Amino acid sequence: MQTRIESPAQLLLCKGCCCGRPDRGFPEVPVDRIKAVWKAEKLNRTVQLTISGCLGPCDLPNVAVVITAAGIEWLGRLEGDEPYDAFISWARACQASGRALPLPKEIFAQRLERFVSRQEAADS
Repeated sequence: MQTRIESPAQLLLCKGCCCGRPDRGFPEVPVDRIKAVWKAEKLNRTVQLTISGCLGPCDLPNVAVVITAAGIEWLGRLEGDEPYDAFISWARACQASGRALPLPKEIFAQRLERFVSRQEAADS
């Protein structure tokens, strides 16, 4: 089975039990601002935006996941406007080029290893 939707990338932003919860001491996720830009600029055609409940891992709040044909990148501890502005700029660049581009350095710096095999854990 194949989908008719051909977005080359998907961005999942966590806003769940910890992420985006200043009432619990965690940084805010500017969901309304991001959704407004995505809608106004029709960025979903290139980068599908999903605001999700808990994605885990909760020890690194404000988690995002970027999915492309090249793979899945997990990011955590996103704070302030900079990483979210970088996601917006990245999505605009992807739309302009018509394909998924590599993540910018300011986002990639927040990369995390979500799943580590038992062998990798034993080797480290």
